[in-house]
Amino acid sequence: GFLEDGILVQDVSRTRRRYLGSWTFSWDVLAVLPTELLCLLPGVPRVPGVPAARANRCLRVPRLFEAFDRCETRTGWPNVFRMAKLMLYLLLGIHWHSCLYFALSTHLGLGTDPWVCPSFSRLLRRYLHSFYFSTLVLATVGDTPAPQREEEFLFVTAGFLLAVLGFATITGNISTVIVNLSAADAAFYPDAGPVRRYLRARGVGGRLVGRVVRWHQHLREQRKLPAEREVLQHLPRGLQAEVAASVHLAALRRVGLFRSWEHGVLRQLVLRLRPQVFGPGEFVCRRGDVGREMYFIREGRLAVVAEDGVTQLAVLGEGLYFGEISLINIKGNTAGNRRTANILSIGYSDLFCLGKEDLAEVLAEFPCARAAMEAKGRELLLRMGRLDTGAEAAAMAAEAEAERRLRGLEEALEGLQTRAARLLAQLEASALRAALRVQRLEGRL
Repeated sequence: GFLEDGILVQDVSRTRRRYLGSWTFSWDVLAVLPTELLCLLPGVPRVPGVPAARANRCLRVPRLFEAFDRCETRTGWPNVFRMAKLMLYLLLGIHWHSCLYFALSTHLGLGTDPWVCPSFSRLLRRYLHSFYFSTLVLATVGDTPAPQREEEFLFVTAGFLLAVLGFATITGNISTVIVNLSAADAAFYPDAGPVRRYLRARGVGGRLVGRVVRWHQHLREQRKLPAEREVLQHLPRGLQAEVAASVHLAALRRVGLFRSWEHGVLRQLVLRLRPQVFGPGEFVCRRGDVGREMYFIREGRLAVVAEDGVTQLAVLGEGLYFGEISLINIKGNTAGNRRTANILSIGYSDLFCLGKEDLAEVLAEFPCARAAMEAKGRELLLRMGRLDTGAEAAAMAAEAEAERRLRGLEEALEGLQTRAARLLAQLEASALRAALRVQRLEGRL
């Protein structure tokens, strides 16, 4: 097939017409012509398989490079493919050099001096000797017989120059592959080096440095990607939602709050969630801290601990959420926007984080979710003794009074708008009568 406006066209007739009208068709025809038959013409040496008669096969090289480029952009292991392609080029270069060496040895005479190829009886032995000799020359290892004639000196010198060029090319390709591997890791995983150097420069103990190193190791071993937004930032928003939903939607549906939500709503929500990983013994939030986000547990276990940081009051598992009490306005909450519990990660915990502004947008769009969160938060506050029922009743009464006053103001405003409309209509009618009266007076005059 071929690409048309970025879409793969696989219609056979259209593909045939496009191919026959392109320059590659004539190029391919020239590449497959049976030029070996020229050896059968009168006056041409009867040498079967002479390489010069098949030189037109080299016209296929552009198509080969095109196939390599397409395969490299579509394979899941591009760096491995580049290394394999580099090794292929290397072996092919040595093979061609050994063929030239054998041709020169044949021209000078096999076995006439130590430098040329010996006159072995087996063709395989001749090829292996030529390949070995070319490997030594192109690898600049040395340990080859000294050249005796001018042709031999020129051949060895040209081989050394090609070896220098080949080494530079190989070194450049290998360094490019290494840089690409490092860039790919940097795009997905944070680098632990700057943090470690900073802690050592500040004289921080090795225990904290070890925790930082283990956290980075856990990200790489478990393939956790905290920098997903940076990776997907160049995609259109709709495609971002598709990619993020395909990765996280199954885990998001395990959260009890989202099980009844529609698929389209979850696709939009998944763009607002930020994955975070907490290590063993690390506090996700502490009691009394200002709440700026809530968390959904994707993997791992977290403990609700007492003030001593050891006694476990409860254990939170996969599919639960917490932290919403300090973000939503529950009437009668004496803690305000402060955290009401200490949450400690038991092992490595993979969480979804939702910011305060994003949560406000979600709750504004979905009142049912807000009601469910407020009901759960009220239950927890009652259990902890942090819900002032009197203040809640007063707040509800004040809200009802405010609603009543607002409705009264709306009704009064509506009445004023009606009266203003009537007055405007009367004013327009009076102006029309005055204009008619003036017109009659002008007619009399």
